[in-house]
Amino acid sequence: MDTEQTVTTTAQDPGEDRKLRLAQYGQKYGILIALVLLCVVLAIANEHFLSTRNILNVLRQTSINGILAIGMTFVILTRGIDLSVGSVVALSGIVAASLATTSSTAMVAGGPYPAVLAIAVGLSVGMACGAVSGVVVARFAVPAFVATLGMLSAARGLTLLYGDGRPVPALTPEFRWIGTGEVLGIPMPVILFALVFLVAWWVLSATRFGRHVYAAGGNPHAATVSGINIKRIRVIVYVISGGLAALAGMMLAARTGSALPQAGIAYELDAIAAVVIGGTSLAGGVGRVTGTVIGALLIGVVNNGLDLMGVESYYQQVIKGVLIVAAVMLDQARHRRE
Repeated sequence: MDTEQTVTTTAQDPGEDRKLRLAQYGQKYGILIALVLLCVVLAIANEHFLSTRNILNVLRQTSINGILAIGMTFVILTRGIDLSVGSVVALSGIVAASLATTSSTAMVAGGPYPAVLAIAVGLSVGMACGAVSGVVVARFAVPAFVATLGMLSAARGLTLLYGDGRPVPALTPEFRWIGTGEVLGIPMPVILFALVFLVAWWVLSATRFGRHVYAAGGNPHAATVSGINIKRIRVIVYVISGGLAALAGMMLAARTGSALPQAGIAYELDAIAAVVIGGTSLAGGVGRVTGTVIGALLIGVVNNGLDLMGVESYYQQVIKGVLIVAAVMLDQARHRRE
């Protein structure tokens, strides 16, 4: 018996095709469009919003959270989380400050030391904290939430012990330059934020390590079969997060003129918010550092705009919470569609 095979081709509805393209466009550029629209609304509501001084102020205020969020992006891309960055901000800042202070009661013997040495020691402290968290997560299979929650408490305790619960004042001008200096009229914190972003973007988009980070979060089993050392990748991303938290802590101390033992409290929440709002999936393997930067800027613009309009700071927390929940809901909806 002969069988006749019939192939039927169904043309896609132009309306459905248009909706699909709009959905993809919104998914890719939605956060940027939201930032632009927010800026337009605030510019109309307050004539001072688009002034050069205010724009630089927004960027300066965003730089700390932006740098923390970039480090957090590496961790979340591997299906992790780092709750310790706020405490690492305080610990690294106060250790570095103790090497760069002229206060006789707060300095380390022989100080003040060169700012370069103080910064190097501060970065080392942050990276060491990240390494400990990474090893606990990767080698001992402790959930990242638990491991970094432990580091949050430990680093905060070490901060109080190291500084005896007191701030470290009178920082040297050379050290303070990373928080208060300018280059061609651009604040140094903004320049450091831009440099960190460019390096992170290059690492994630153009290097083998960046591809391995996405693979470790996207499909750990397949990545392991392919020969990728997942444990090593996870340790490294926590080291990156700790190092960037240290940089943010030293910038904060330099900008305020003293290192406070209570610095960095709840900073991890703003960092996670920027990452999630920027489109990085908590399920790992999906996200861009560009989106994280836009998410941090969105939070900074919201805070600045509400300040300009005289809105109480409590509302900023409410709006931030709504943005986080909305971003996670969108992420979940995208996963269900896929």
